[in-house]
Amino acid sequence: MKKTVFVLLFSSTLFLMNGCTGNEVVPNNATQTGVVTGALAGSIIGYNAGDHSGKDAALGAIAGAAAGGLIGNAVDQSNPEPVNTGGWHE
Repeated sequence: MKKTVFVLLFSSTLFLMNGCTGNEVVPNNATQTGVVTGALAGSIIGYNAGDHSGKDAALGAIAGAAAGGLIGNAVDQSNPEPVNTGGWHE
């Protein structure tokens, strides 16, 4: 029970930290979103696939964050840069 609470706390902390990434334009933050989402999914998968230990959850989070970051970076590289068209909001 104690380890389950740790995994849920750790995962929710990573999820909430995604909102603290700055004020980037939406098309250019797929890397950050991928890292957080990958770490969250990796920690859950690692915890459930192993012997239900925090070590397995941490290793899964690291692997998931790396994979999510790579995928998100590829998405960021394929998106075109936003164009400033002017207007009242600038």
